[in-house]
Amino acid sequence: MRVPVPCPPPRPPVPASALIRDDVDLSSLPARDWDRLAGATPLLSHAYFSALHESGCASPETGWTPRFLTAWNRAELVGAMPLYEKAHSYGEYIFDWGWADAYRRHGRRYYPKLLAAIPFTPVSGPRILAPDANTRRALLERALSELRHGFSSLHVLFTEEDQTREGVAAGMLEREGVQFHWRNDGYRDFADFLSTLNHDKRKKIRQERRRLASAGVTFTRKPGRSITASDWAFFFECYERTYAAHRSTPYLSLEFFERIGAALPDNLLLVQGQRDGQPLCAALDVRNEHTLWGRYWGTREYVPGLHFEACYYQAIEFCIERGIGSFEGGAQGVHKLARGLLPAPTRSLHAIADPAFAHAIAEYCARERADVAHSIDELETSTPFRRNPQ
Repeated sequence: MRVPVPCPPPRPPVPASALIRDDVDLSSLPARDWDRLAGATPLLSHAYFSALHESGCASPETGWTPRFLTAWNRAELVGAMPLYEKAHSYGEYIFDWGWADAYRRHGRRYYPKLLAAIPFTPVSGPRILAPDANTRRALLERALSELRHGFSSLHVLFTEEDQTREGVAAGMLEREGVQFHWRNDGYRDFADFLSTLNHDKRKKIRQERRRLASAGVTFTRKPGRSITASDWAFFFECYERTYAAHRSTPYLSLEFFERIGAALPDNLLLVQGQRDGQPLCAALDVRNEHTLWGRYWGTREYVPGLHFEACYYQAIEFCIERGIGSFEGGAQGVHKLARGLLPAPTRSLHAIADPAFAHAIAEYCARERADVAHSIDELETSTPFRRNPQ
């Protein structure tokens, strides 16, 4: 089936009051002005992006060249788009390696490309930071116009639903994926949450927790202001070890974690596991008033059930205690379904400069969306919850 590439509708002129600039570095913007646009999500904050840039984790040397767009009404910052020139597709969690390979096999260059995203962070939310729809359109149009200057494509990753619709209306292609999120239905405690699961899932979680306790494993949850320099050093040791065990290299550095620890202490939670009083593992979560995001973890050694406890059960228990409404467990992972995290769609937007490749990729995206919808339907029939909880 041939799928036509969406044609953008006639575009109204950009409002004269919105001056779009590409020459303003994040470091020159007052944090309060940026954060006013970013809202309450710490992963979009000035401090978080600054830590990525200033630690060198997201930098030209690592293939992430910032090309941020900003929108101005005279001297007032009224919009922004965290945009990067990318020399590869690492650290994105929306996979386009097949597209890059197709370009290569046809003697074409896929890189550099443009990417609007939070580096190394598969968390959905706004990617064009502006309360005004006209300003958002102007920023997106400016990013799309850059495709005339040697970039193969523009990708806007992990978009929220409203901005996905705006991107499709501007002629971009939509992709869908799936993550697993936990919702707090007003549980009194962890036992109350377990009571809503079916017998097999409830029994399995209880067994996992008992085995860890019998092995002498205990856990401590430290809010950001209680995290010490030695805690960060131990966490990073575990984080690095776990990447090495998978024959990989971590994207982030100890300096990055220390920077967000200093800048965002009220938005961090460190879960530490000990066995017989000796440090064993650590997991780092990021939070605001409404959501806890599971981000990074590592361990000194493999212990059955350790990952599930450190990364999921401790996080869920924390959300229940603090009245936090949702826990997002990160990218992929069907195993999360058995732990009470349910499938949730993710979205991204893509514009391909070459018309022939654009047609082929549009067909691929249409098939992929159908497959994702089918997968979510199947996963929802495998709910871990009791059909008629009392």
